[in-house]
Amino acid sequence: MKRYQKNQKELQSLERILERLYQQLEDVPEISGKVSKSSDDFPYIEQHVTVSMQEPKSASRIKDKIREKENRKKEVLSDMARAERIIVGIPEGLTRQIMEQVYLEGMSQQEVGEAIGYTQGRIAQIIKAVTKD
Repeated sequence: MKRYQKNQKELQSLERILERLYQQLEDVPEISGKVSKSSDDFPYIEQHVTVSMQEPKSASRIKDKIREKENRKKEVLSDMARAERIIVGIPEGLTRQIMEQVYLEGMSQQEVGEAIGYTQGRIAQIIKAVTKD
């Protein structure tokens, strides 16, 4: 719950990084490479064919980074969804409103207190009581 705001920022950062990595992957130079294939008809004799492909080392390095960042993105999204499920599980009312404003909307406890008419200390007590369970 407490990491929700940090996770949102990390998610935005991960999306920017992934966008940049996908762009780098598109910019990897194309080279000619030889691959093996079987002939189309019997007898299926192995042949070598020249194909155009991305430079293998840099492409695989970038793909590894993309895979790593995608996995982290899934973890962050899972953590955020868990926090959202907890908040949605709280019965409608003032407590849920406070939790939504602090965690989902990113408001400070002071701002929530001013909007509701409570002190920051009372908001902190309510949050502590909910997160303690």
